[in-house]
Amino acid sequence: MPQVHVNGIDIAYEAHGDPANPPLLLIMGLGAQLTLWPIELVEALVARGYYVIRHDNRDIGLSTKFTEAGVPNLRRVALMRLFGLRARLPYRLTEMAEDAVALLDALKIDKAHVVGASMGGMIAQLVAIGHADRVLSLTSIMSTTGNPRLPRSKPEALAALMNRPPADASMEDVIPFGVAISRAIGSPGYPAEETRLRERIERDYRRSFHPTGPGRQLAAIIDDGDRRKRLKGVKVPTLVIHGADDPLVPVEGGQDTAAAIPGAQIRIIPGMGHDIPVELVDEIADAIAGIAR
Repeated sequence: MPQVHVNGIDIAYEAHGDPANPPLLLIMGLGAQLTLWPIELVEALVARGYYVIRHDNRDIGLSTKFTEAGVPNLRRVALMRLFGLRARLPYRLTEMAEDAVALLDALKIDKAHVVGASMGGMIAQLVAIGHADRVLSLTSIMSTTGNPRLPRSKPEALAALMNRPPADASMEDVIPFGVAISRAIGSPGYPAEETRLRERIERDYRRSFHPTGPGRQLAAIIDDGDRRKRLKGVKVPTLVIHGADDPLVPVEGGQDTAAAIPGAQIRIIPGMGHDIPVELVDEIADAIAGIAR
């Protein structure tokens, strides 16, 4: 897999389609490798005329890991943020946004349509905030603003996400964790087919098993705080996509994102939770292509 060395680290990426077409950058979420973007969605965007790039964020997949930094105390990070202080962290969410921009630099791409899911939506928002001249359009999927007054995750969804396997877990041990997460946060209207779900978990385990990265990424999310004031300055065409039945980032997070960004459009999809079901690929690809046009 190709990699670029940027910001002192290696970022693994894939590119699909014709490089002569408009570039579209996909940024994935917490603890998720680039492979969590369904290949069907990638292919649908390529078919709609885009050069699609997806990458592993730092500390996950085949990009540089920060294992030696340990996992921050998340309660301490949250308390410090509450009092307007910033904890010392291995990296911040803004640095993950800088990685995305540096990847575009390395690929000699001046501007791109930027699409992010969950934490990736937050990163995409920060790219649009800090590098507006590099963004043709912004699509924020199942993400939020960091507004502390928004409804919280359903307890069972958060518990499943936080229940991570040990670092020495075998693939047979990891599969039940992955299935439990998918069932707890996935789309109630489009439940993942069991065989497909298990095959994805096995594929990602073989590609890279790195259970400590999500803790550091979550600390970066908590540390970034409320983005609403910063989002008011975003001027690029923006679309917010959110599942009406998202148990991890409730739909109010998407509504708050759309309200914070001037002129943003919002599409709420019934039956969708905190994943991208294959049944919704064409609808989501059409929506992304619509704002990109």
